[in-house]
Amino acid sequence: MSARPIATRPAVDGEPDEQSVQPDRLYQKLARKLFDELASGKFKVGDRLPAERELAAEYGVSRPAVREAIISLEVQGLIEVRIGSGAYVMRLPGDRDQPGFGVSAFELTEARLLVEGEAAGLAATFITDEELAELDELVRQIEDENRRPGVSETADRAFHMAIAAASRNAAVVHMVAELWRLRSEAPECALLHAKARTANVRPVVEEHLAIVEALRAHDPARARLAMRAHLGQVIEHLLFATEEEALATARLAIASTRARYARSLAL
Repeated sequence: MSARPIATRPAVDGEPDEQSVQPDRLYQKLARKLFDELASGKFKVGDRLPAERELAAEYGVSRPAVREAIISLEVQGLIEVRIGSGAYVMRLPGDRDQPGFGVSAFELTEARLLVEGEAAGLAATFITDEELAELDELVRQIEDENRRPGVSETADRAFHMAIAAASRNAAVVHMVAELWRLRSEAPECALLHAKARTANVRPVVEEHLAIVEALRAHDPARARLAMRAHLGQVIEHLLFATEEEALATARLAIASTRARYARSLAL
C-alpha cells in the first residue's frame, strides 16, 4: 500500500492560517487526520485502530510520530491505548470537539536537553563543595526511591533544580522549574510519564553519578555532555514506554525520532 500524504487542515473563514502561526509537526497532521476519520464514522466505539506499524506505513510517517499522534487523541478521551493490545476508540468526536495539542513529552524533553545541558555547563564553573555534597545526597535519595514500590520523582527533580541553582543564573532556574512544572501538568506529558512509570521506568543512578562527577571536575564541556546524554536516554525510555511490542522489536522503530533529538544533542 502506498503512503497517503498528510495535509494540514485548511483555515476556515475568519480564522488565521495555522501555517502562518506555527507549522504543524508531522504527528499533529496525523492526529488531525485520525480525528477526522473518527468524526466521519470510519471507526465505531470499541473498534481497535490499525496497528502502529500499519498507520506508519499507510501515512508514510515514523512510528514515534504515530505514538505522539495517538497520545494527543488519548488525552482528549477519544481513544485508549491498552499496552500489548493496541489503541481502541472510546468515544467519537462531538460537534464541539477540535483536535488540540499541548506540549508533548518528547518536545519537553528536547527542551530540557537544550536548557539543562547548558545549565550543567554553567554549574560546572560555579558549583561549590557544599552543593556537590547536596548532589551526592540527592543521588543516594534517588537510589533509595528506586527501591520503593511505585515511582517517586522528588529527589530527581531536586537534583536537576540544584544544578540549575548552581548555574548562578536566575533565568535558568526559572526555565528549569517551568519545564518540570510542564512535565507534571501538561496533559500529554503527564500521560506519557504515567505510562513510563507503569512500565517501571525509573531514574538511572549511573547517569546522575556521571553528571555529578563532571561537575566535581569543574569541566563544563563534560558536564554539558553528561546532562545531554542523560536526557537523551530519557527520550529513549519514553519511546520504549509507548511501544506496543516487546523490547526486542522496539529498537527497530525509533530511528526517526532518535535522529531528530540527536540533532539537538549536537547543538
